[in-house]
Amino acid sequence: MKSFAFVTVGAALILSACSTSVQSNPSRTATEEMLISTAAERAAEKLDLSIPANSTIYIDNSNFEGTDSKYAVAAIKTRLLQQGMRLVDDKKTADIIIETRSGALSTDQNTFLVGVPQFSLPIPFASTPLTFPEIALYGEKTQKGVAKFAITGYDAKKRNLVAAQEPQYGFSHNTQKTVLIFISWTDTDAMPDESDLIDNKEDKGVASSASPKLELPSR
Repeated sequence: MKSFAFVTVGAALILSACSTSVQSNPSRTATEEMLISTAAERAAEKLDLSIPANSTIYIDNSNFEGTDSKYAVAAIKTRLLQQGMRLVDDKKTADIIIETRSGALSTDQNTFLVGVPQFSLPIPFASTPLTFPEIALYGEKTQKGVAKFAITGYDAKKRNLVAAQEPQYGFSHNTQKTVLIFISWTDTDAMPDESDLIDNKEDKGVASSASPKLELPSR
C-alpha cells in the first residue's frame, strides 16, 4: 500500500510539472507596419512629374517625415527609376532636383459595435475590479493605413520650377468583424493570404523544405 502511495504521489508531481517560456514582443505589430508600407507603395505608384526620361535627378528628402519614412522614400525612388530617371548623389551633378514631402504616413482606428461594450464592476475589498468582456451582436474594428505624398521638381542651376504634382494618396485597411459573439473573421488588403503564397510557390516549382529521401544502392 505504501509503495502504491509513493507511486501515486510521484506521478502527480510529474504530471503537475510545468515550464514557462519568456517571450518578448516588439512595440509595433506586423499588421501596423504592413498597413503603412502598403499605403506608402500605393501613394508612390501615383507619382508622375512627366519629366523626360534619362533626366539626371537628385532627390531631396529633407522635408519628408513620418512613420517608416525610409521605406516610403525607397518606394518613391523606385517609382522615379521606373519612369526612366537617372539618380545622382550630388546636387551639383544633377539637372533637376526633386523635393519630396509627406502630409500623412500613419494609421487610424475606428470601432463599430452593436451590443454591450467591455465594462468593469468594482468589488468590495478587492484591489482590482471585475472586468466583463465585450458582447458583440455585430462589431467591426478597423485599422487603416494612410499615406499622402507630393513631389516638386526644379532646375538645379536656374532654381526655377520644372514640374509639380498635387498630393497623391494611398490607403490600406485591416478590419476584424464579429457576429453573434463567437463568429469572427478578418478582411484586409495589406497582407496576402498565406495559403495563396504557398500555392504560388508550388506553381513556380519551388522546392519543398522537407528533406529528400536518400536511396541507397542495392547490394
